[in-house]
Formats: sequence, structure tokens, C-alpha cells
Amino acid sequence: MGLTSKKVLVLAVALALLLFVATVWLWPRLARRNWRAVSGRVGILLATQTVIFACVGLATNQAFGFYASWADLFGQETDQGVVVDHSTNGATGGPLQVVATQAMKVTGGSRPQMSGQIQKVDIVGRTTHIATSAFIYLPPEYFQPQYRTRTFPATVVLTGYPGIAQSLVSKLNYPRTALNLAKDGRMQPMILVMLRPTVAPPRDTECVDIPGGPQTESFFARDLPEAVLAHYRVGKKPGSWGIAGDSTGGYCAVKLAMHHPGVYAAGAGLSPYYKAALDPTTGDLFHGNRNLKNRADLMWSIKHLPAPDTSLLVTSSRHGENDYKATLKFIDAVRATNKTRIASIVLDSGGHNFNTWKREIPAMLQWLSGRLSDR
Repeated sequence: MGLTSKKVLVLAVALALLLFVATVWLWPRLARRNWRAVSGRVGILLATQTVIFACVGLATNQAFGFYASWADLFGQETDQGVVVDHSTNGATGGPLQVVATQAMKVTGGSRPQMSGQIQKVDIVGRTTHIATSAFIYLPPEYFQPQYRTRTFPATVVLTGYPGIAQSLVSKLNYPRTALNLAKDGRMQPMILVMLRPTVAPPRDTECVDIPGGPQTESFFARDLPEAVLAHYRVGKKPGSWGIAGDSTGGYCAVKLAMHHPGVYAAGAGLSPYYKAALDPTTGDLFHGNRNLKNRADLMWSIKHLPAPDTSLLVTSSRHGENDYKATLKFIDAVRATNKTRIASIVLDSGGHNFNTWKREIPAMLQWLSGRLSDR
């Protein structure tokens, strides 16, 4: 049974209840002061607490999608990573390969022309040689005969760290939300490219081009759009692409829109932070290069670099988010440029979690839709 299986969680809860009952039942018998009784009390308490912590961890992981499997949890996941493609004759069949399709879990979901389709793809960056998987949501219009020559706007959607791309589909419900908003006429049909920013797991690269390491920013700014354009009917002119994400993905989205306005006409960060994290998960991102470090600081960038011609959206909460004050300062700094456009969603209350972001996603998608072209 997998880490995210409901059966695992149910079994863990059942074991916790059993140990709790056993503790209550056996405690009087273990009340003596000899070493066996003391060892028994210590053992049964440790076992009960360990299983309770496991229940909490499993439930949290299912809610937020931190780890996809036991191998991912213990750092043994090797399916994705940075690879070098040594082929020179195109034997891989292109930078993007569709490996699976899944129907939308809505009425008529088996018919793509009615509800759209989700495709799982493998992508290899042409210049960065970064390999990763992603989920592509194609709206119903993509499959309808009357739109067979139409191109569509696209938005890259990023998870937080560590995150799993599947959570964007099953937990945050991006495809279903986009489908419903388009049916109601509140946004235009849009292709969603959903993946995690951790394209070199388990390292958190913070969407930075690391000297001598993964060129993550270049992957998202050049290779990813190029691969999607080669396979799908996406608008090719500037203004057809947006980017969004939550937490680490939100930081990446805002940064990529700022640094590459010719690629991303709009960037939306849900609970973003504004400066690249530096901790054991990231390692040394800049190798002493102060210019790279400053460039990864969005407050420094907006104050010292030419203001980008792009649109930004940031979100926060007055109560529950640690980035609230930083978000207000960032908004003021962007407004002072008189060129970069800035909007915000500020909730009265909401923590750094999926429930908060689900409240912000519909408005965010509508905002993005109004700033992207389908040509």
C-alpha cells in the first residue's frame, strides 16, 4: 500500500486506537516498580505515541501532498532528476512525450470534447537537459472541431516545495476550477501546465540557475514553453503565457514573470515569499555570486533593475500568513515603478495551506485569463 493510500491511514488510526485501549487495559498490571513493569510502561507509551504521530503525519501528507511515495519520503525517489541527453538524432521523439491520459472526474468526463482531458507528460529541456514530469489540462474546446485551428493561452502552475504535481489536480482542483469558470463565461479556455518547481529532487533549487548545477530558471523560461509549443496549440505571440504557483511555486511564478516578461505576460503568487530561501534543502545556490543572489531577491530586483512590462498578482492573509507585511511592502515597491502592474488578493484570515489557496484560485484564474491572449 502506498504512502498516500487511504487504507494506510485507516490502518494507522485503527492501530492507534488499539494501542490506546491496550494502554488503559494493561496500565494497572504495569503499575509495579520492578524493571519489567517499568519497561512495559515505557514501551507501550512509546508505541502509542509513535503511532499517533504517524497518523498525524499521514493525514497531513494526504491533505497537503508533500510526498508521493515511501521512496519519496525517505529520499530514495530517483525517477525524476537532472539528466544529460546524449542523443543527437532526436531518438527521444521530441522534448515532450505523453505517457498517460486521464478523464476529468465530472459528468461526461470520458468525452474530452465535453469536459477536457488531463495528460501526464515527460519533458526533457532542450538546452538545460532537465527532465521532469507534468500534467497538462486541455479544455474541451481543444477537442471540438470548430476550434481545430485555434490556439489557446497557457498557464504554468507550480506547487510548493517539496510538493507533488498530482496535488494540483486532485487537491487544489485546478482543471475542474478552470473548466467550471470557462463554462460560466468567467474565463477563457486555457491550457494548464502543472508541475512542481523541484525539477532536480530532492534539492530545492528555488527556480535559480545554479552555477555548475541545475539551470532551473532557464528551464522554466525557455525549455518548458518551447516543449509545450512544439506539441500543443498554444499561442506563440508574447502575451499568451502566464505562470502561477503557491508558496515556493508562488515565489518562482512572480520571479519568472519579473525576469522574463517577454515569456510570461502575467505571474501570480499565492502566499509567495520574496527572497530565495537558503537552507539544507537548497544547498549553496549562488556560490558567492552576489549579483545572482541579489537578482533572486524580488524586492532588490524591483528597486534596482529596469521595471518589467508584466502583470503581477500576490496573495496573503491579514491573520495566518507570515508574509503579510512583506507582501504590502512588495506591492508598494511595484507601484512605485509606474510600469509593472500589480494586483492582490488579501483574505482576512487564512493559513499557509491548501484550503486558503483553494479560496484564491478562482479569482486568480479569472485575473490571469483577462491578461492573456490566445494568439
